[in-house]
Amino acid sequence: MTIVRFKKAEMGARLPRYETPGAAGADVCSVNLATIYPGERKLISTGLACDIPAGYELQVRPRSGLAFKKGVTILNGPGTIDSDYKGVLGVLIINHGDTPFEVNVGDRIAQIVVAPVLQAQFAFTSEVGASERGEGGFGSTGVSSEAA
Repeated sequence: MTIVRFKKAEMGARLPRYETPGAAGADVCSVNLATIYPGERKLISTGLACDIPAGYELQVRPRSGLAFKKGVTILNGPGTIDSDYKGVLGVLIINHGDTPFEVNVGDRIAQIVVAPVLQAQFAFTSEVGASERGEGGFGSTGVSSEAA
């Protein structure tokens, strides 16, 4: 099992926790009180710094219940926390809802997923290979699930 070690960098910080035995994401909690108004974004601290093992990253993802029930999500989700980052983990929350969203100390504001990292080698080339899709992007495959 991979171990990610956390430092309590601020008062009230809590270890991330898996809520069910099959959960892929562990919930992280706020150490701040905040009000996030509709259309506003705020960086909310978890109060945690960590040692992520080399070859891994933490992905910060939104909690589906907050998105569905409150219209609140994370702005850069999924966010990436690299193994060499040693600062306090913050979650950039945006309120897409109609009413102010209150963040309380101890609220579960996001989830983290531990994921392996594969670093590639990059090189220029004069051509890229052909494919059936070609240069089609941004909706070029349509929305229908019917076979063409």
